[in-house]
Amino acid sequence: MHSGGHLFFDPRGRVIHLWNKIFLTACLLSLFVDPLFLYLTGTQQNMCIEFKHSLALMLSVIRSLLDVFYAAHICLRFRTAFIAPSSRVFGRGELVIQPYKIAMRYLSRTFWFDLITALPLPQFVIWVVVPMLKESATANRKDILRFSIIFQYLPRLFQIFPLTRQIVMATGAMTENAWASAAYNLILYMLASHVLGALWYLFSVQRQEACWREACNLEGPMCRTEFFDCNTVSSNRTIWYELSNITRLCTPDNSFYQFGIYAEAFNYKLTTSAFTQKYFYCFWWGLKNLSCLGQNLATSLYIGEISFAIVIGVLGLVLFALLIGNMQSYLQATMIRLEEWRTKRTDMERWMHHRQIPQPLKQCVRRYQQYKWVATRGVDEEALLKDLPMDIRRDIKRHLCLDLVRRVPLFDEMDERTLEAICERLRPALYTRGTRLVRELDPVDSMLFIIRGYLDSYTTQGGRSGFFNSCRIGAGEFCGEELLTWALDPRPSEYLPRSTRTVRAVSEVEAFALVAEDLRFVASQFRRLHSARIRHRFRFYSHQWRTWAACFIQAAWRRHKRRRASMEHRMP
Repeated sequence: MHSGGHLFFDPRGRVIHLWNKIFLTACLLSLFVDPLFLYLTGTQQNMCIEFKHSLALMLSVIRSLLDVFYAAHICLRFRTAFIAPSSRVFGRGELVIQPYKIAMRYLSRTFWFDLITALPLPQFVIWVVVPMLKESATANRKDILRFSIIFQYLPRLFQIFPLTRQIVMATGAMTENAWASAAYNLILYMLASHVLGALWYLFSVQRQEACWREACNLEGPMCRTEFFDCNTVSSNRTIWYELSNITRLCTPDNSFYQFGIYAEAFNYKLTTSAFTQKYFYCFWWGLKNLSCLGQNLATSLYIGEISFAIVIGVLGLVLFALLIGNMQSYLQATMIRLEEWRTKRTDMERWMHHRQIPQPLKQCVRRYQQYKWVATRGVDEEALLKDLPMDIRRDIKRHLCLDLVRRVPLFDEMDERTLEAICERLRPALYTRGTRLVRELDPVDSMLFIIRGYLDSYTTQGGRSGFFNSCRIGAGEFCGEELLTWALDPRPSEYLPRSTRTVRAVSEVEAFALVAEDLRFVASQFRRLHSARIRHRFRFYSHQWRTWAACFIQAAWRRHKRRRASMEHRMP
């Protein structure tokens, strides 16, 4: 939409909906990238702390690319209209597209929060703040980096919740499928494991440096804290390193310092390993302890360590409950139809056993239930279509039935309106092998158009002795033609016509049924059905009319032979 030459977007439109999904994906990627900055510090074998500049450069480039999405989101918010609160009394509300009102509303609400999330804070700290620090300030370097990451990580984490709510309000659900919702919650669970593993690694490096500093205080003036920076290169440090016993004191096996839950990192020399090794092991550590709610963590008396373990336990409990709940919802969504079918089948089995239904009838019931489940998967098509508007329902019926109806030779010359009227009123029907659809002399209540399968149709002409006629009906053919004759009568009887044939399914049959009232309505509304051409075509493809024609020809032939024999007998 346009206003005063400016382009604005409807918050309920497809563009905003698509952008919200794209921006949510960018937010999740950003939440995965930011904890990787915590792996920039590590240790070396010569007892010093290093800074990974190559890894910092790569992460800064990736983070900058993701920051573009946050900046674009802010620009888009200045071009997104909003619904006036006073117009929400009825309907969807009226959009406000004045640029000044949109800007003032955004500035007074979430602009500053979005601005904080869009700032390239880690890049600024790494490439501007850290180089300005003194070389000996290794502890300050880690603290500033950790503070900058956490300070911006929490707003970015909280930003996905209103974004998710906007998607739910626009579409009614976060995802269209239950499995996608379960996968989304699994991603959040893995994200928490990723963050906890990165924090555990950073705290391990800090705990090791704290042990070095405490041991350094015992060695006196010979040990200086700047020696723990790998950028410090001097002969005094080399002499100190050769004479120092800090490496022997700062091990988990020594009682000099309590490492608590970080002892595992030192046992596996994780702080000196390659990036891929330390990342995957830390991720596994976070996933393992988050899943077991931190029960296996043996902490020291350090308050910060105990608090970190408490956070792991509480967070694991909440996320694990959410994950299991959504997984259960997914399984229920995939199995609910099957469970309903099993329940109905169990009820039917109990009822048949209680009523002492014969075994052959039981087999017929079981076969029909099995076939109906395979064909429909427990979905009631008529109930689904009934909830849709007439126009959409007509288009769906046209898509499903029009080609099938045209395959019936009786209807291939009818106009589109008549065929659409027939399609609108067709109902799906399923029959198993051996099912008797209609018996001779029984009322005919529907006309069937066969899609798949075969039927046997036979007649005895009302039980006439020595008379039997049968035929096979397949795909593209129909039965119940007596009903069409009844519907085309200008003054049809109130009573349904009686069937002239017995029809039995010889295989699984899928068909569309046109009941008596619907067929009468179509015949009354569309006069083309009353044309002589349609009547002749109907009689040509009708098995009953073919039978009558054959009977008339045979009777005429017999009369002819009797007449001829009589004439030959009279001749001298």
